[in-house]
Amino acid sequence: MKTKKINIIHNNTEKSLNITSLLKEKLEHQGFCITDSFSYDAFLNICVGGDGAFLRAIHNFDFTNIPFIGINTGTLGFFQEVSPENLDLLIQKIKNQDYKIEPIFLVEGIICTRTSCIELIAINEIVIKGYHSKTIHLNVSIDNNYLEKFSGDGVIVSTPIGSTAYNFSCGGSLVYPTLDVLQLTPIAPINSKAYRSLTSSIIVPNSLLIQIKPEYRDENSILIVVDGQEHKYENIVEISFKISSMKANILTLGNHSFWTNVKDKFL
Repeated sequence: MKTKKINIIHNNTEKSLNITSLLKEKLEHQGFCITDSFSYDAFLNICVGGDGAFLRAIHNFDFTNIPFIGINTGTLGFFQEVSPENLDLLIQKIKNQDYKIEPIFLVEGIICTRTSCIELIAINEIVIKGYHSKTIHLNVSIDNNYLEKFSGDGVIVSTPIGSTAYNFSCGGSLVYPTLDVLQLTPIAPINSKAYRSLTSSIIVPNSLLIQIKPEYRDENSILIVVDGQEHKYENIVEISFKISSMKANILTLGNHSFWTNVKDKFL
């Protein structure tokens, strides 16, 4: 039988390094090949760390089709399905092929400046914020239908899986991961005699495009944050969002539902 390759990706905390060493030993004992560097011939990526490490791994390896599963050595660990004390259970399920591979939706943002357009892909969310915490003014349209002029700290465009992250902290709704939608959530909207903004999130189906045009005075005052990574562009004239045609694959062991995960992590 051909030896199956597994990539182990980890951050450099002492706990992650210790768990990685133990995991590698256990997997090799069961006949798996653990690569010294990332291999696109592997059938599985195991990420040891917290949620940030998990997101970075998917980004760093260009949203590869190879499924990811996480071992939590961080704090919340919403993405990480396995705790360090359950390594043997993980290996047994992998060996017995007792798992599911679930695709998750990604959000695609197209940032157009006066000279070019840039594509950005996110797993959780893309955030439009004022640079140096400046209040920004954004004209928001849904599928070319003008909705509002938003004034405040910014807006979040989140995926269903990302609804549990920054979106949730800003009062957005939790969205079941299989729903083919995006969520637009305001960050500290201003409501006064001068400015009127929606104060709650809106759910937008896949068939509709979210379009945001900053006012002229704000073209150079915008910070784009993609899964926690900051990007700064000059002379932004429009930003549009849709669900990407790409997907990321997550390996699940079938012993935790989305709602169980929500209850365990937040309640």
